[in-house]
Amino acid sequence: MAEEVVYQDQGVADLTYKVRDLEEKQRILKDRLLLIGQNLVELKEETTTKNLEIKKELEEIKQVIERTKSFLESASDEFTKFARKEDLEILQKQAKLFQPLEFVRKKDLKEMMGSK
Repeated sequence: MAEEVVYQDQGVADLTYKVRDLEEKQRILKDRLLLIGQNLVELKEETTTKNLEIKKELEEIKQVIERTKSFLESASDEFTKFARKEDLEILQKQAKLFQPLEFVRKKDLKEMMGSK
């Protein structure tokens, strides 16, 4: 009978160790789960912050593009007001043909005709 008591005590001790091991494993899993939860919350906050920064940068880029587009449109409108090279060459030729210093007044012409 003493042997039976020893076996029973040993069986109870084994069960106690197994229960403690299971409780320890459960505690470790609980700690890991809490850590994972904290990491997820931090990751979500970081992602949200980065997302907001990206949205702000995107809006800034859109504004820059709009300003650039507006500038290009106004510059293109101004280009139509400039004279082309061909137009300037035509005006130069016309200016060469028209030389007012070579014109004679009627009075001068009569004097020249009268002196001949």
